[in-house]
Amino acid sequence: MLRSPDRSLALYTVPVAAILALLLTFILPDNTRLWDALNRALPGAPEQRVVVVGIDDASLRDYGRIGNWPRELYAQALGTLEQAGATAIGIDVLFSDPARNDSRLADAFSQPNVVLATAPGESRQLASPDWLSPTGVSALNVSPDGVVRTFQTGYPGTPETQGDASPVTDSASAAAQASATLHPSFARQLAVAAGRNVPLDTQPQLLRYSAPSQDRLPVIPFRDVVNGNVRYGDIQGKIVIIGLTASGTSNLTLRDVTGQVVPGVAMQARAVSSLLSPPFTRLPTWLIALMAVATAVSAVLARGVWGFALALLMLALAIPLWLGNILLPGVTLSYAAILGTALVALERWWNLRNLSMRDPLTGFGNRVAFTRALEQRWTARAARPLGLLLVDLSGFRKVNEVYGLRAGDELLSDLSGRILKHKRRSDLLFRWGPDEFAVLLEGASVQDMTATTQRIQDALQELTYRDVPVRISIGAARTGPDIQTPTDLVEAASRSRYRAKYQREQRG
Repeated sequence: MLRSPDRSLALYTVPVAAILALLLTFILPDNTRLWDALNRALPGAPEQRVVVVGIDDASLRDYGRIGNWPRELYAQALGTLEQAGATAIGIDVLFSDPARNDSRLADAFSQPNVVLATAPGESRQLASPDWLSPTGVSALNVSPDGVVRTFQTGYPGTPETQGDASPVTDSASAAAQASATLHPSFARQLAVAAGRNVPLDTQPQLLRYSAPSQDRLPVIPFRDVVNGNVRYGDIQGKIVIIGLTASGTSNLTLRDVTGQVVPGVAMQARAVSSLLSPPFTRLPTWLIALMAVATAVSAVLARGVWGFALALLMLALAIPLWLGNILLPGVTLSYAAILGTALVALERWWNLRNLSMRDPLTGFGNRVAFTRALEQRWTARAARPLGLLLVDLSGFRKVNEVYGLRAGDELLSDLSGRILKHKRRSDLLFRWGPDEFAVLLEGASVQDMTATTQRIQDALQELTYRDVPVRISIGAARTGPDIQTPTDLVEAASRSRYRAKYQREQRG
């Protein structure tokens, strides 16, 4: 059975499964839809340390269009927030155009715990050079489907000129120059201002979704802050972000993983909350590749429908790992398991397709396969002569009668193994009958015929099963002028076998 088609194909399906699983790892490294579903189903706890101050419709009615109102309003709001004990304050409003009295904001906009937003692609484009507060790029990563799933702590940009531009001479200087080309994000700067150490990195980080808190108002109106009409307990020790929340500002709204339209300032608040929470860990590519290969190969070796069970297990495993802040590409691993199962199905289809051409006990071709092989090679017999050996086993029926059919199967397996071991590489083997085998030799000379016959004869000379003697008779024939059809070749080999059997019995 070791040479049966069902087993031999595993030598091919296992490495193919491993290779395809490796390719799948690089084709599908991220599982966006799975992580969206987990983000919605298992949201993070509302971050109590982040508060949004919204420039809402009421604030715009009081102060007019945001681009025209006095900027001193921001200074008043900052004064209220400072008195209330805010840890860090972010203003997610772009001040790129100068206005009157900007110099009066120098004190308010030069505090280290105040972060000012800049537009993407601009390292520090503020209305006044007197504003010295740290700045951050107000950007988030919008997917092609319009959903914000990730953000970065740093965004590439043009390096700023910093004093003497001396050449890079060592790795430390190279790293410093490389980091100078990254502009920190608005969310990162707020987390740093709040005392969190957050490195600059262009690697996208997952934006953690959190359900709205029922214990507090989601947004504090900006005009209430300007007027000092706020509870200090809502502000003390918090990170406050000021931004536009008024309706009709579609250019400042984004969609989250739930499909809801959310103001950009609320998204920035989620980014800050994500930085304050334990970060999600992405598994290294080599580990994902190893897991995918192991899953696909396991599905092939398990056979049956176990591959689908493995696929479900990989998806289910993503849930506890998500709760442990580990991003498992469960869909990729699930596809690897299904891929292995598909190879098992392909293998079985191939086996069923070839079942009528194979002997299930020995793995040799059957008589139908012999006829097709002989007919396919017959037209080229002049250039590549064909030889045929017919091996007859005497004593097989007695083994079946005395020791049973299982013993007969063992005898045939032993016999087929010996013939397989002593044939030429190009020779084809067939089970001709219940106790007969055929060896088809292509491009066989007379010397090849003689040598192969002798090797097989010597290998089977002492073949016995327990106390039952077994005798072998081999008939040989080769194409030539007197062989006109495949039937002639078979009959010639049969006559040679009968002569060999008769001579052995006469000697016997």
